Amino acid sequence: MKLSFRDIEPFVKSPNPAARVILVYGPDDGLMRERVKTMGKTVVADLNDPFNAVTLSEDSLLDDPARLSDEANAMSMMGGGRLIRITGGGDKIAPLVKDYLVAPNDQNLVIIESGELGPRSPLRGLCEKAKNAATVPCYVENERDLSSLIRETVKHAGYVIDQDATLWLSVNIVGDRARARNELQKLITYMGVPADYDGLEDAPIQQNLGKISLADVQACCGSGGDKTMDDLIYSVAGAQTDKAIRFFDSLLDEGVPEIAILRALQNHFRRLHLTKSLMQSGASADEAMKSISPPVFFKLQPAYKNQLQRWSLPKLGMVLSRLSALEAQTKQSGTPVRTLCAQAILSISR
Repeated sequence: MKLSFRDIEPFVKSPNPAARVILVYGPDDGLMRERVKTMGKTVVADLNDPFNAVTLSEDSLLDDPARLSDEANAMSMMGGGRLIRITGGGDKIAPLVKDYLVAPNDQNLVIIESGELGPRSPLRGLCEKAKNAATVPCYVENERDLSSLIRETVKHAGYVIDQDATLWLSVNIVGDRARARNELQKLITYMGVPADYDGLEDAPIQQNLGKISLADVQACCGSGGDKTMDDLIYSVAGAQTDKAIRFFDSLLDEGVPEIAILRALQNHFRRLHLTKSLMQSGASADEAMKSISPPVFFKLQPAYKNQLQRWSLPKLGMVLSRLSALEAQTKQSGTPVRTLCAQAILSISR
């Protein structure tokens, strides 16, 4: 079964019992791990339970094709269902999954973790069409999705958060769900929540502990919680080509998806375009910078002002068009994403 966007979160929290195989795929590894954990815990309390949970790799299944059926049909020694996780699952195991779906176990759950799979992927197509399987895509979240996550997380911890603080934080932690969670956990700890509080894993804190302001967020998360991303963005917009490529490679080595980098660049150049438009309407640079939301982090204001002088409105429009076209290209199968992103960073920074 293929889930609509609005059905994904409800499904993750309470998977449809008809789906005995769930394929989780996409470029956001952090979001994928979080969703696998949430769905897995609907079957077993501990994903590392040696009796009721097993993790298999694609290679191990290809070496022993019968193992999927053996593990998925094994009975739990303690009663209840078992969880079978397949990591690095790709199209090579599609025939094995197809055979298993003919008569799947009605208690045990198979979750397949994969990377980006195109629309023509045999494994993705199989799980989308089968009535006893489902697909859960994990694409990089935008600022709106992250705003919801921020509000939910701080509310769970007993706080409310100002709108401008939410906007500023959502812009600056976009990229990977795991990294976003780390920054939110750091913010909550900074605000004084008990050290043993484990985020959404714990029961909600009922009391109202106060309001989180923009100043709190900026003090805790610095220049956005991910200095390397800011370094890349400001190197590209500041015509520092060598630094831009170095920071680009560093982010990729840390596991940040290319799509997250592209969206962060688009967001920055969109803000430059808006600020420049306000200046052309008669506002000074300082007035225009104060008008945008969220505001430019104070430590980055001098560099941002220099970029406003460097870039004209038509060139900013050209950059935005190129980045938008490049994002569309990255969603096509077989696209050399890393090479195209590197070429764009070289070209724009020059």
